[in-house]
Amino acid sequence: MSFPDAIRSAFSQYATFRGRARRSEYWWFSLFLLLVGIVASVLDGALGVDFEGSGGPVSLLVNLAVLLPSLAVAVRRLHDIDRTGWWLLLALIPIVGWIVLLVFALQNGTPGPNRFGPSPKS
Repeated sequence: MSFPDAIRSAFSQYATFRGRARRSEYWWFSLFLLLVGIVASVLDGALGVDFEGSGGPVSLLVNLAVLLPSLAVAVRRLHDIDRTGWWLLLALIPIVGWIVLLVFALQNGTPGPNRFGPSPKS
């Protein structure tokens, strides 16, 4: 899956928590979120507005706009390795939970259909 295809797929399934997402979709969308976050921070800096170190209004709006699609693509990525979306709660455990989720995101999806649907590779 290419970069534009991954972005299009994530936003076309804006709040869809069903189905599966390939590794490429997840990582391309993560790169997109990083780039958009950098642009938003630069714009906030140019405006000279900062909410006590937590970013400015542009960053706030961007984060609100991408919250649901980022959660949805993460849940679909977990579905691809045959895990439920509840595993995302590991992100609440500092360092260890983040490492476990990183390992999950790097794993290859289960071949063929699983309980969350057909393989996105086919």
